[in-house]
Amino acid sequence: MLFGHNTDVKVGESIYHVQTEDRGTANALIDTTVYCRGRVLHRRTNNYIDLLPLDPEREALVRKRIDDQHRGVTEEIRSGALHLVPPPLPVNENPAAKKPDSAAHSNASPAPPLALELMNAKNWLAGKRANLHIAVRKKQNGEAIAGALVTARIDGAADVTEFSTETAADGQAQLEFEMPKLAGAEPALVIEASQADSKGQLKFQLKARPRVPTA
Repeated sequence: MLFGHNTDVKVGESIYHVQTEDRGTANALIDTTVYCRGRVLHRRTNNYIDLLPLDPEREALVRKRIDDQHRGVTEEIRSGALHLVPPPLPVNENPAAKKPDSAAHSNASPAPPLALELMNAKNWLAGKRANLHIAVRKKQNGEAIAGALVTARIDGAADVTEFSTETAADGQAQLEFEMPKLAGAEPALVIEASQADSKGQLKFQLKARPRVPTA
């Protein structure tokens, strides 16, 4: 069973995209993420392990928890109870910099995707310590991307924690953290990068004894 909601909440000049997902019974997690201009600003996760195994009545309870969590976050954003600091507007999106004639934007191209590479794929995990060396480039020409937000998480962990940093001038970033205890049946390492509206993702399934992931 997989349920979810997506809602855009406008506050001032900023639009926050709120996404709530059921990550499936293998993980038993309800995950809400708030994005603004491609960046993750907030994450809220709760499990429903207490409702497993599911039956029709418990499925209804999971749906209610998903609805309540999603509605709670969106209402907190609207009321200001959840304080979020949006990334600055790009110059061409700043209302003060817009020209009266908006025809120039009519042929705007979609944001190009980002290419991610785990550069130390053979030795990123040593014991219980993860050390990710990540490169972020433009997919179409391989140009290094500086200042991109890079996040990593372990789906299927007992306690969901997200780690983040930004790429340096050479488009590279490093994330180091203790591996959390795995609880889901299909744990995965998820690495994401974003800059403005450009995004990219890598996802590697993890085994009981993690193998080297391949892109």
